Amino acid sequence: MSIIFIFIDGIGLAPDHSDNPFSRFASKLKGWEALTGGRPLLAGEASFSSPLHLIKPVDANLETVGLPQSGTGQTALFTGLNASKVIGRHFGPYPHSQIRPLLETDSFFIKLGKAEKSAVFMNAYPPVFFERVEKTKRWSSSTFMVRAAGEKLRTTADVLGNQAVTAELFGDYWREKLGISLPKRTGSDIADILLQQASESDMVFLEYYLTDKAGHARDADFAFDVLSRLDQVFIPLVEKLGEHTLVISSDHGNLEDLSRKTHTRNPVPLIVMGPLTSFFSEAVSIMDVTPCMVKALTEAKTQ
Repeated sequence: MSIIFIFIDGIGLAPDHSDNPFSRFASKLKGWEALTGGRPLLAGEASFSSPLHLIKPVDANLETVGLPQSGTGQTALFTGLNASKVIGRHFGPYPHSQIRPLLETDSFFIKLGKAEKSAVFMNAYPPVFFERVEKTKRWSSSTFMVRAAGEKLRTTADVLGNQAVTAELFGDYWREKLGISLPKRTGSDIADILLQQASESDMVFLEYYLTDKAGHARDADFAFDVLSRLDQVFIPLVEKLGEHTLVISSDHGNLEDLSRKTHTRNPVPLIVMGPLTSFFSEAVSIMDVTPCMVKALTEAKTQ
């Protein structure tokens, strides 16, 4: 009984509108439909609760004025602590030096490790990433968190060994833009890789950032492409989930409103499917996601 946690960067809940890809492309996103049980991922409509399935809006503003940002939002999501309150403002895209200690001591990787539970980060990074970060020292919240927990970031070799996936999921960016030879993968392939890792670990964590990038670009075609990539994974993942629990959430709004280039203050979705769903019923903020996941994995067997 494991959790597959998919963090989708920059998706919020907005009303039905042509500038909202979740509205505009709803009929073409069958995987998202499977994920929500046919309910539209829109403000005022994305709400449902049953013992095995939960959809609800959660706050991402962290009790702080201004537009939420990735550094503070992701840190709050991954630790359960209000990173924006620590520095008095939203900050991003990288974690501020004053909130990095939160990722070093309170991330779900650290908390699960203390509880003798295992967590794996499924994202792989190409050589150019390591070359760049060696010069800049600018780690994202997720990569900083994983390294702080003593875990190595996965590489091309892990992708080839079916132990990791590329950021865009199917490897085509690596093949076409980086010239790295990788096998072609389908949504079923990615789902199987995640499920295999879930059978070997307590927590499987996957980050998908292209949604935020598409939101900033204000490009509807790009938005459809990045959503459809996830869509192709969701269909087989939901079908084969079995005893595992799927958790999906975000750090702030963005993609749901292509009329603007900035992030939004909209609530973000929390979607949970599987036997551990009840542990998330009281979540109201992105700060509740990590405590709920940790509690689910450490207390489920005692109930």
